[in-house]
Amino acid sequence: MRCVTRPGTQDDKSFLGRTSFWVDIAIANSYLKIMRFSVADAKNKLPELIKAVEDGEAVTICRRGVPVVDIVRTKESPGKKRTLGTLKGKIQVLDPDWWKPMTDKEAEEFLSGRG
Repeated sequence: MRCVTRPGTQDDKSFLGRTSFWVDIAIANSYLKIMRFSVADAKNKLPELIKAVEDGEAVTICRRGVPVVDIVRTKESPGKKRTLGTLKGKIQVLDPDWWKPMTDKEAEEFLSGRG
């Protein structure tokens, strides 16, 4: 792995000897760590995993040690809130009594195929 010096340092050797450099590397590598869980553990800890993903952690679910699912945070909202009443005035009711039960005569005509 090639190390790159911070701006303002004279050479790589003096920079690599600094403790703060190694602390920075350790911190950076800890952010790359992926949380891995078996399917059974993920099932039991799903609310905790969701919270971890919301906090920016990467979560992978494995089956028999093989990664099969990555849980990621969605980037956009699911959509606009629905608006009620958008079809008002566009629907024509042909029979205002459509909701009432059929009479016996109407039921017989319907079942015989004449209605």
